[in-house]
Amino acid sequence: MKNINSVIKDKILEWSGPSYDASTRKKLQEIIDGDLESELIDSFYKDLEFGTGGLRGIMGVGSNRINKYTLGKATQGLSNYLKKEFPNEEIKVAVAYDSRNNSTIFGHLVAKVFAANGIKVYLFDELRPTPMLSFAIRHFNCQSGVMLTASHNPKEYNGYKAYWNDGCQLTAPYDVNVITEVNAIKSVEEILFEGNESNIIRIGEELDQVYIDANKALSIHPEIVSVQKNLKIVYSSIHGTGITIIPKMLACWGFKNVFIVEDQAVPDGDFPTVNYPNPEEEDAMSLARLMGEKIDADLVLATDPDADRVGIAVKNNQGKFQLLNGNQIGSLLVYYVISSRAALHNLGSNPYIVKTIVTTNLQSDIANYFGINSYETLTGFKYIGELITKLGDAEQYLVGGEESYGYLIGDLVRDKDAPNSCAFLAEMTAFFKEQGKTLYNVLLELYQKFGCYQEKLISITKKGKEGAEEIQAVMKRLRKETPKTLGGVEVKEVRDYLRSQATDMITGEQIDITLPKSDVLQFITVDGDVISARPSGTEPKIKFYCSVKENLIHIEDYDRLQNILAAKIERMMQDIVRD
Repeated sequence: MKNINSVIKDKILEWSGPSYDASTRKKLQEIIDGDLESELIDSFYKDLEFGTGGLRGIMGVGSNRINKYTLGKATQGLSNYLKKEFPNEEIKVAVAYDSRNNSTIFGHLVAKVFAANGIKVYLFDELRPTPMLSFAIRHFNCQSGVMLTASHNPKEYNGYKAYWNDGCQLTAPYDVNVITEVNAIKSVEEILFEGNESNIIRIGEELDQVYIDANKALSIHPEIVSVQKNLKIVYSSIHGTGITIIPKMLACWGFKNVFIVEDQAVPDGDFPTVNYPNPEEEDAMSLARLMGEKIDADLVLATDPDADRVGIAVKNNQGKFQLLNGNQIGSLLVYYVISSRAALHNLGSNPYIVKTIVTTNLQSDIANYFGINSYETLTGFKYIGELITKLGDAEQYLVGGEESYGYLIGDLVRDKDAPNSCAFLAEMTAFFKEQGKTLYNVLLELYQKFGCYQEKLISITKKGKEGAEEIQAVMKRLRKETPKTLGGVEVKEVRDYLRSQATDMITGEQIDITLPKSDVLQFITVDGDVISARPSGTEPKIKFYCSVKENLIHIEDYDRLQNILAAKIERMMQDIVRD
């Protein structure tokens, strides 16, 4: 261990001691004996921290890994904070888990730590989607909750999403306060792993129907579904939790013709049929799309392991199944919800939508057309949930989401909700089919009306300590060497969300950004193009988002215009992205 500094060595020595169980010490010794210095450094060079998606990391031994002790420490810290925040109340939390390896074990571990701290725990009997955890918090009037999941990350990952009493993931000041309590724990002996298991109450299938019925009440056009009940829908859970709820949700809404991708229906943390369990990836959607082609489906759906994200495939004008990206799916949902409710004079009082700063402006364009307010938040659905809670009954939330395939219609929960989204995507497909249109037709109509948008995301993975340092170096470079042009187009404005400042590159005028600080840079050209650079809060990646737009006069020009926009994106990305 000659290249390992003294701080890391001290941590390794601590984890080799009797305070840690025999299994942990054995695994650590195997790494030491294997002379795996890089693995030791990555496992111990820092403590896992809450990011935009909570606590997330590779499973294994060490302070920078997901394991019994990092999860126990996080739960003990959260327990300590809850006791301080609610000193004269019965404290209740909900705990759920997904299909990932060790999620069930971790879920029961977290429940036991809460229970040992005298906290009443509502623990799901079996794996369930993340949005059901948010729903349970609100349903049982809990002060907090935890979901054990790493969402769509690779199979070696797991994670810990912590929630507050509104059903939203922790935001400021609660996230910082919990971290303070976690960091105050100096020894594993302070973690209460055993005791008071009578405080654990099991949640069974009875909550499923409550959740499904509450969602069904949000349906805008149930009469159309009854006419189009034989709509052909393909669904894949990609070995995740969606299989427990989404088929039942679609059946409850009245859809009779749902085809399950059986090869991906069994929950399995190894995700054996895909390279990456993410519906953003063509590979993850391939089996569902093949089934869609085979049965001539109207809609193909697939959800990620914890069922908070959903991807879809629809027929294009050539009759081929085409994947839609997250911006396109979200824009269709925004249009369907607003236009349908407007036609029924059912928009409510002070209606609004929400999108993130890296989500397409097409959604704002649609909202503005209907006279609906459109809010922007930082990336991370917790900020959307936080805004819904903040606005409360003063304004009515309709729909919102992120470009990363997460959406929410209605305010039953405070997180992105794939079962909810799947039901509305099916209803929307039925609604437009009744008009003789596919979702692809509707998308092109939106482009013709509001402008043809094209977006692209480039994610560059930088693993470990060195990778984290490289990502920070990239952001430092972009701040120091601000590009004056992108793809030959002049940069008009630079928004630095870490410095809370927007700068007009032509006049030099500076304007304060009112959103919370975040390590995000946005470059906006004189053409209105937007490139954003952002280190991921949940993965070892730096992400570059690009959005461009041109007028689409004739729908038959769409394919040609897409090629023009794709070439423009490539030129712009070349000026800012360096791997």
